[in-house]
Amino acid sequence: MRRIRTREVGVPVPVDGVVEREPSSGLPASMSSSLSSSLASSFSSSQRIDELFEAVLDDTGDATVRRLVSESWERSLAAAIDPATPLPPLRFDPAESRARLDAHPLHKVMPLLRDNLLSIAEEAKHVVVVTDEEGTVLWRDGASAVLGPADRVGLVEGSNWSEEAIGTNAMGTGLALGRPVQIHSTEHLVRAVHAWTCVAAPVMDPDTGRIIGAIDITGPRRTIHPAMLALVTATAQLAENQMRMQLAIADERLRARNQGHLASLRGTPGALVTPTGRIIAGDPFGDWPERVRLEAGQDRLRLADGREMHVEPLAEGFLLSATRRRASASAAPGHSLSLRFLGDGNPSVVLDGETHALTTRPAELLAALALHPEGLTAERLALLLYGDDGNQTTVRGEIHRLRQLIGTDVLKTRPYRLAATVDADFDTVRRALREGRIADALHACAGPLLPRSDAPEIRGARDELEVGLRRAVLDSDDAELVHAYATHRMGRDDLEAHERLVETLPAGDPRRAMAESRVARLLAE
Repeated sequence: MRRIRTREVGVPVPVDGVVEREPSSGLPASMSSSLSSSLASSFSSSQRIDELFEAVLDDTGDATVRRLVSESWERSLAAAIDPATPLPPLRFDPAESRARLDAHPLHKVMPLLRDNLLSIAEEAKHVVVVTDEEGTVLWRDGASAVLGPADRVGLVEGSNWSEEAIGTNAMGTGLALGRPVQIHSTEHLVRAVHAWTCVAAPVMDPDTGRIIGAIDITGPRRTIHPAMLALVTATAQLAENQMRMQLAIADERLRARNQGHLASLRGTPGALVTPTGRIIAGDPFGDWPERVRLEAGQDRLRLADGREMHVEPLAEGFLLSATRRRASASAAPGHSLSLRFLGDGNPSVVLDGETHALTTRPAELLAALALHPEGLTAERLALLLYGDDGNQTTVRGEIHRLRQLIGTDVLKTRPYRLAATVDADFDTVRRALREGRIADALHACAGPLLPRSDAPEIRGARDELEVGLRRAVLDSDDAELVHAYATHRMGRDDLEAHERLVETLPAGDPRRAMAESRVARLLAE
């Protein structure tokens, strides 16, 4: 295949009065200073630009192009693109293009794109284009003075501008490289668009992580300002941020609608999964991968850690549930383990009726094992308790000391797990919340879970417990329940809880005046 020469590092090439410099191509340097001057002067007129294009294409003379362009030309020529091609292929008619835009993820951010780009494009005599991930134009608008000329080169809705279809251009090359690109005049492989310059930036879907399209500004080659590339890039980032915010809202709605399905598992490990495979809620907390791959009709799934899950389709997304629940009591039915880890007091464990006071570290280990009855490896424990800096040797040492305290027949190895009937106060609260027994959950909650612990797994479980209890109470609109929470350790300083109490208590209730006073004090603090 013909190799197209790439411009030497540091040689400035004026493009309509703008001097560009390119990073090193990694190719041997072959251009002298006299050639640099010759190359610069070759851009002094449109005729000389065209001559440079012909020289590069015909492999004559010493003409060179940017590495990005030369590599794109090579890909395009390998795809059998003829530089004399008059128009890009038309994949869809305008009506079908609009229908495809309506169903495309970028449809939700079209108001943002119009607001940020259209007025600028109209004033500068440019065209704004949005494509799908394959480079097909879904939408086009801009200055009326250039829409007609754009029509004549095939820049219309439904046309395909991928490199494989029409050669080097900002839309197709940006999609091929996955980054913002500017293609000027004769840097286009196809001669029919040499009168144009275009800038484009790809857009990534925050849900899947895949590129879903490109945003492009195209105009006559002498009208594109160098700041246009930065503008298109910033607009693509704004679009991604808006889609990310919309995704977070949709996730929260999906969780709210389907939380009952998760609660119905009654302690069996399970998770809510979006239609695209992202896990957005799970029980136990934090014990799930970020994403799973699901095929149509799939009813079983094996996670990377070996756990098998049943897959149940929901109206939106899926419910995962463990295919079997290992009862820790089966290994040693004679042992009972009671964990008292809520509140400000020292944590303690009651083993077969005998109480043992604990420091924070062994309490964290026991809490993590209680949250994961299926068992944990030393590596996993180190990550859950110490984060990325966790050391397996440290974990093994802590486990050894804990086994000496509660017995090797209670704390098993390979994986580490509790072989006893476990009664944890924090699990009592979690279970009551799952079953909708909010008053029981509030009564059983003596305070935060291991409040002195900073272990990631404990922080996550503590936050989940506190947020879940608070949300359940405030969403209940039960005046007695809200009062119990507002006077509880967990809600004593909760401004919203006291404001809700003022709203729900009747005017003659003396507790309302106390709540109003508490609101005033909290606002003054």
